[in-house]
Amino acid sequence: MTKKQRAETVMTELEKLYPQVPIPLDHFDPYTLLVAVALSAQTTDKKVNEVTPLLFAKAQTPQQMARLEEFEIKELIKEIGLSNTKAKNLKRMAELLVERHQGVVPESFEDLENLPGVGHKTASVVMSQAFGHPAFPVDTHINRLMKQWKLSEGKNVEQVEADSKKLFPKSAWNKLHLQIIFYGREYSPARGKGEKDFLTKMLFDK
Repeated sequence: MTKKQRAETVMTELEKLYPQVPIPLDHFDPYTLLVAVALSAQTTDKKVNEVTPLLFAKAQTPQQMARLEEFEIKELIKEIGLSNTKAKNLKRMAELLVERHQGVVPESFEDLENLPGVGHKTASVVMSQAFGHPAFPVDTHINRLMKQWKLSEGKNVEQVEADSKKLFPKSAWNKLHLQIIFYGREYSPARGKGEKDFLTKMLFDK
């Protein structure tokens, strides 16, 4: 198979497997999605979904979050990794959303990436899933599988993202990046032996 044929096969098979792709982080508006994605760094979506109900019960708007003390936020998210840094970032992020954006999550990559704790991947998730702008956030599953499927030789996530955007149609990006994540978790986990990874076998079956 050529690279283009592999990319088309990936899209076809993932669409069969995951015709519907719910966003794995529980949220109910752009702000709660932004918070959940920021919390998900170096931890699992499952763990984030366990702590956000208590957090959002206390603060589900930037104004409410900004009024909490840093130690209060930390206490609410202490079960996830990097809770000290994340608590500090969530408080300052909320303050800046109120100061700069009247408490509204900005619909802009640049404005999002200027918030504490918000990198390009987090901004991409919010832009794609909250606002519907085409984006291709690259997480560890996508980074690994794009190389495993020989669709990218990128040395970093930025290059893998660029390669993905060239290979796949823009109209598919927002759904496809979630489909690849779901596939990685279910069929090709990083620590697994790949017995269930039928798609990789399909792509390279002689």
